[in-house]
Amino acid sequence: MQKKVFKHKFNKGKNKVSIEKNDVFHFLKAQPAGSIDLIITDPAYSGMNNHLSLGKGRIVGKYSEKGTSNGKWFEEFEDTEENYRKFLSLCKKTLKSNGHLYIMFDAFSLLSLGHIVRDFFDVKNVITWDKVNIGMGHYFRRRHEFILFATNGNNIKIKHRSFPDVWRIKRIHRASYPTQKPVELFDIMVSASSKPGYTVCDPFLGSGSAAISAIKYDCDFVGCDISKKAVEISQKRISEFIKTEIDCLQNKTSVPENEKRFW
Repeated sequence: MQKKVFKHKFNKGKNKVSIEKNDVFHFLKAQPAGSIDLIITDPAYSGMNNHLSLGKGRIVGKYSEKGTSNGKWFEEFEDTEENYRKFLSLCKKTLKSNGHLYIMFDAFSLLSLGHIVRDFFDVKNVITWDKVNIGMGHYFRRRHEFILFATNGNNIKIKHRSFPDVWRIKRIHRASYPTQKPVELFDIMVSASSKPGYTVCDPFLGSGSAAISAIKYDCDFVGCDISKKAVEISQKRISEFIKTEIDCLQNKTSVPENEKRFW
């Protein structure tokens, strides 16, 4: 397995970005204990390839042309309770005392797995991401996802106390990667929970949005994805952003005009 795919120093050599093709368990095991200040991640839950289909398994839109990952949209994390506990245990090992953790969920995974986070971290809030535009669904069409905010310690503050717990940020239309999230989502989390020089980690890298946000806020970044395609997309995106400060996967803001007062 090719591990270290991309590594770059930027901001006058003070900050480093490192991404690699690897599975989440091997990646987190390799990180030194207490080396990460902030974990922000959107796990590729195994249920998503089922819930995001329409009717009797028919997938709509550009993703109807399935990839090579056993006919799935993306390579996924087998989200059994045993695996999820293992994942959270490694996050606990890697995250510094008083570090922050943000994990993204859809409604199904929040119900089945979200409660387990309390066994490892102090859960502070469940944030609602309002995508503004309506999505697919049979039993009320989906327009939101959730972000669980937790800390590795009890009495820890965020930098900005004026942020609401509902974030109205448009989803990416015609995304280049199936699970691509707006950079503005990560901007809120990074700005609230980091300082320049902090190390941000995303062990489910996807399209690299967390890395772009970490770079914007002068943080180091480490991340991985089991998907070769995801790492290749992220490598190109990060490299171009470091050189030009232009995000080749998101060329305009996803924040509605009337929401910009918050961030």
